Amino acid sequence: MPRITFRTHDEELFFVDAPDGTSLMQAAIDNGVPGILGDCGGGCSCATCHVFVAEEWEPRLGAPSASERALLTGREDLAPNSRLGCQIVLGPGLDGLTVLLPESQY
Repeated sequence: MPRITFRTHDEELFFVDAPDGTSLMQAAIDNGVPGILGDCGGGCSCATCHVFVAEEWEPRLGAPSASERALLTGREDLAPNSRLGCQIVLGPGLDGLTVLLPESQY
C-alpha cells in the first residue's frame, strides 16, 4: 500500500496510505485532503485534481496522455511538473510519492 505525501500551498502535510490501483485523486478525496476537488469524478474531463509532482518522481509516472495535456493547458498555474491526480494510478513503485497542491483548483 503506497504512502503518498500531499503538501498544500501553505506547507501543510497530509500523509495518505492508499490501496494499489487507486488514483491519486481518489486517495486524496477518500482521506479528506483539502485542495483536490475531482469535480468530474476522475473521468479526465476537468482539471480540478491538478497537482505538481515532486521532480524526482516525474520519471516514474511516465508522460501524460494527450487528453491530460489538453486539460492542463487551460490551467493558469501550469508547470512542467503539472499532472492530473485522476490519471496517476498508485502502486508499489509510487510508495513515498510527494505532490504539491495548487493554491486553487479554479
